[in-house]
Amino acid sequence: MHAVPDGHPRLFLYDTTLRDGAQRRGLNFSLSDKLRITQLLDAFGVDYIEGGWPGSNPKDEDYFAQVRDLPLKHARIAAFGSTRRVGKHVGDDTQLRSLIAAQTPVVTMVGKSWALHVTDVLRTTLEENLNLIRDSIAFIKDAGREVIFDAEHFFDGFRADPDYALACLNAAAEAGADSVVLCDTNGGSLPQWIAQVTTRVVRNVKVNVGVHTHNDAELAVANALAAVQAGARQIQGTINGYGERCGNANLVSLLPTLVYKLNYQAQAAAHLRELTRLSRQIAELANVTPDAFAPYVGSNAFTHKGGIHASAVARLASSYEHLPPELIGNHNDIVVSELAGWSNVLARAQTLGIQLHEHDKTLLQEIKQKEARGVHLEAAEGSFELLLRRREQAFEPAFVLEDFRVESRRHQQQEMACQATCKLRIGHETLLTAAEAQGPVAAIDAALRKALVPYWPELHDVKLSDYTVRILDAENATAATTRVIIEAVWREQTWRTVGASENIIDASAQALVESFELFILKRRGQHYGDTAA
Repeated sequence: MHAVPDGHPRLFLYDTTLRDGAQRRGLNFSLSDKLRITQLLDAFGVDYIEGGWPGSNPKDEDYFAQVRDLPLKHARIAAFGSTRRVGKHVGDDTQLRSLIAAQTPVVTMVGKSWALHVTDVLRTTLEENLNLIRDSIAFIKDAGREVIFDAEHFFDGFRADPDYALACLNAAAEAGADSVVLCDTNGGSLPQWIAQVTTRVVRNVKVNVGVHTHNDAELAVANALAAVQAGARQIQGTINGYGERCGNANLVSLLPTLVYKLNYQAQAAAHLRELTRLSRQIAELANVTPDAFAPYVGSNAFTHKGGIHASAVARLASSYEHLPPELIGNHNDIVVSELAGWSNVLARAQTLGIQLHEHDKTLLQEIKQKEARGVHLEAAEGSFELLLRRREQAFEPAFVLEDFRVESRRHQQQEMACQATCKLRIGHETLLTAAEAQGPVAAIDAALRKALVPYWPELHDVKLSDYTVRILDAENATAATTRVIIEAVWREQTWRTVGASENIIDASAQALVESFELFILKRRGQHYGDTAA
């Protein structure tokens, strides 16, 4: 067992995002992605980074050739492979030779520990499997590498034959393995079982013990915590829980729990304020949309909606937050909806720099009426801000859309063509503009910009990054109310606005107008100096 001076055990994080995590369906890292993720994990303080399986594909071979040139500060790179093939001498096994050729300081060797897999999958004897483990580990140790033995299906194997499962671990330890890792490969074990088995292993094996859990029963994190509390000191997992089937243990959830709730020590603990950023950076490289509801790092992880909650958080954040979100680089938020109380509105107004001097019941009533009509302010913070701005005494609208018309046509087999005509009032001037596009919303967008860009040129660079539509009362069929939310981007800033109507074009126009109006309001510097939207 490793310990730090204050007596709390020291844990070692072993990240397998680049190997086990990459087995997630639809996830494919390029070589440059893998090298960049390696740098991010190293900077964060991860102890081990498993880069892949040498010899399995050209990309992993190139990775191990290039990763040697990275100036890593914290992490040790591990190459992953398996014990020698049945009937092969270690010196003749090309897979074992490729592990040596990778020149990594660490080699992680996976081997069978479930008798069923030995006899029915490898189709060899139990004693021969022990020889596979001994020979392979000794071969890698003779090359001067740190060796980690991953005991595949260990918890299932222990259930079936505990003596044989332990014999596999002891064979690895006797051959020179520096650590043995207990794998819940099928992801179906329960925390109590994980704890019982790990406790027995720690008592009977004379090397460091680790754990590798999968999430098939939604228990990967809980099982890893149980193993650590039973004496495991190396935790294998992936960033954001990526992995085959349902994924692996999520290191993003495990690390703050281990450090802040169980007082364990870890090299990466010093960088926990970068955890949210790390999670999102790797999600971007994986081309996976970050989970807004992910524990600790999700954008909604510390979001409060209910009025009672918001009121309590305004007085004492810890009353509804299990730890300060700033500790892991996140922040809290108050959303406004039909469930909102005055505390929600007040808190959101304060973040926007708007003073609400009294309990404005008419404002609350207006919010609830809008929500009842389908204007979802919770998901459209831009529309909520505009609602507050419009109530200020000094507010002057940037423009008013007085009238608009959209015509759509298709001539024979040609593409659809839409024309939008918009009548706007800007100050004392009235403008009439028209534009064409393939779709009606694009046509309205173009017609509005034609009138507005000469007054506010920056509007030319505002991009509509997302457009979502939801039918609110499907039982009304084609007469149903439609909600449209538009997301806009300018430089590094993003905002969302909403419209709702029985007519989808009208709902879209509402959201577009509010999006442009909010941007112009902020660019005019009426409230934020020269702050952008």
